[in-house]
Amino acid sequence: MFSHALDDTAELRPLEPWRATEFAGAVTADLDNLKPWLPWAETVLDTDSARAWLQVFADGTAADGRRIYGIWDAGKLVGGTMFRVFDERFSSCEIGVWLSPVAGGRGLITKAANHMIAWAVEDRGIHRVEWRCEPANTRSSAVAKRLGMTREGVLRGAFPTRGTHVDVEVWSLLANEWRAAHLT
Repeated sequence: MFSHALDDTAELRPLEPWRATEFAGAVTADLDNLKPWLPWAETVLDTDSARAWLQVFADGTAADGRRIYGIWDAGKLVGGTMFRVFDERFSSCEIGVWLSPVAGGRGLITKAANHMIAWAVEDRGIHRVEWRCEPANTRSSAVAKRLGMTREGVLRGAFPTRGTHVDVEVWSLLANEWRAAHLT
């Protein structure tokens, strides 16, 4: 089974449909933290809806597209990462993330995203990695900075959520930038 250690107790591994009950429980337990930033969190509240949502990513993985991974700490699902977009034809991808506050402050998201970038760039030949978040989500922006990404700008009113259209920051990292920072 695929597993990547993030620290002494946390690991990154695929989040598959058979884990729907566990995923729904983690989302429900952390809903107040997730729903300001992730509209999907309000729709993944039971096993059936979680399974359907995870199946979209399983189908994407089978089609060599989007993928989703969980972060487990001491055996408990506490967050995750995803290639929300993975497009080999355009040599680009977009990473999305979430993490429960109980697992915060240890760099788990930065480590997981860095592992994903390494795989995308080195194993798959991806040229451009994107990160998108609301400008008010300063924790997410901070991860993009730690990953060495460049803030390209803000798409005004680009994402419909919570009954309004919110701005979206766009960050990116090019393969040559990642290599320059990591292969020295």
